[in-house]
Amino acid sequence: MSKVFVPPLTGVSLSRRRFVQGLAAGGALLGMGLNPGISRAEQLRARMGPQVLSGSRFDLNYSPMPINFTGKHRFATAINGSVPAPVLRWKEGETVTLNVTNNLAEDTSIHWHGIILPSSQDGVPNISDGFKGIPPGETFTYRFPLIQNGTYWYHSHSGFQEQTGAYGAIIVDPKEPEPFSYDRDYVVVLSDWSDEDPNAVYAKLKKLSHYYNFRERTVGEAMAEIEEKGWSGFWADRGMWNEMRMSDRDISDVTGYTYTFLMNGVTPADGWLGLFKRGERIKLRFVNAAAMTFFDVRIPGLKMTVVASDGQYVEPVSVDEFRIGVAETYDVLVEPHGDRAYTVFAQAIDRSGYARGTLAPDASLVAEVPGLDPAPILSHGDMGMAMDHSMHDMGGMDHSQQNMARMDHSQHDMSAKEESKPAMGGMKCGAAVMAGMDHSQHDLAAMGQAKRSTMGSGRAGYGSARPVSYDEVRMGPQVDMLADAARYRLD
Repeated sequence: MSKVFVPPLTGVSLSRRRFVQGLAAGGALLGMGLNPGISRAEQLRARMGPQVLSGSRFDLNYSPMPINFTGKHRFATAINGSVPAPVLRWKEGETVTLNVTNNLAEDTSIHWHGIILPSSQDGVPNISDGFKGIPPGETFTYRFPLIQNGTYWYHSHSGFQEQTGAYGAIIVDPKEPEPFSYDRDYVVVLSDWSDEDPNAVYAKLKKLSHYYNFRERTVGEAMAEIEEKGWSGFWADRGMWNEMRMSDRDISDVTGYTYTFLMNGVTPADGWLGLFKRGERIKLRFVNAAAMTFFDVRIPGLKMTVVASDGQYVEPVSVDEFRIGVAETYDVLVEPHGDRAYTVFAQAIDRSGYARGTLAPDASLVAEVPGLDPAPILSHGDMGMAMDHSMHDMGGMDHSQQNMARMDHSQHDMSAKEESKPAMGGMKCGAAVMAGMDHSQHDLAAMGQAKRSTMGSGRAGYGSARPVSYDEVRMGPQVDMLADAARYRLD
């Protein structure tokens, strides 16, 4: 369904933060740009997300669209007058034809994310074979066969149009029966919306990468940590982070400070609505169409059985929660029980906000919205920098030019047999790194181009003693850092 802008209710004042957090139930219509004078049926339809277009031939139109998610009048980049764009439902084995008309003032494009097709139809300007984008006022026809099935998505690959609304889901129905059954099928598109011009967001990040991060450490936290660990313990931890010029609070580059998180184009103030009948088994196709945000997704009171990932069937696995990265898709099965509502809760990985929806047998039912979890704090292990003290392995240490420049190589024989001399503080530097260095002249340029060892010193993973192996990597200005002891992290 196309969303039409209507001036917001007069006399209603709601803070943007309350919209982001989903607490302003009374401002639900304002957040969706709806007028309280429209019918209840129209309001419910708006909450149920974009329309579904099925078949093998489609006409899609780009156009600017006035929109109001937060109480501020802005313009979105809409496809067929909708944000998100319509869900496209195709059939494996058929050939689809899509006529895309550009009614914008700048070039546009559509990239069919995850779809196997000829390069000329891929839709990435100046990379796809012969495709340079769709100029204003022109129509480009995509045509390609469907040789796969599953849940995918499409989006603009021009400028920041994806951030301003140019994205939608794709369902490719299989020729053969699926290896599981269900009674109802919903797409759940997650995204992040900012009232700021994306160019301004980008400019701020280029000047200060943590501009939107309001969860950096405070002096008070530092004092508390010193009191708990002592100065030496505090500095052992903080000093390494400072030396790496990293922050253990660096979770998301852009946060809920500027983002409002959407589920099927609906703000958390009101929430997307998915209806079901008692006893039905429901398939939820999650698509992360966000520009920047990872989400942790759960449905309190319901187990989710993951049956597909990025369009591919997987061995079914039951989970309470899953993390979905940008551009990923997951298909899950749920079986609601009783005549009650359930909240579909997708919180941003940095816990600065969330998107939400409701699964219910009746539109009048609502479910409790859980609170945000505590904001995560990174450890050295999360950065691939954990040290295995049982092996006295310093493989995770940064052997960068800055660290090596501080060593007095002229007084230490750095041959392989001398690697573990106490004068090096127990540091183990791979022989391949040291080979060929001119230590007498401290030739850091040569060192920067030395090849890393092809064998790591850590264990390959949980329950395995197999050494980690790497491809040879030439160090240099194009490589910021490497984790020498990469670890299995799925557990």
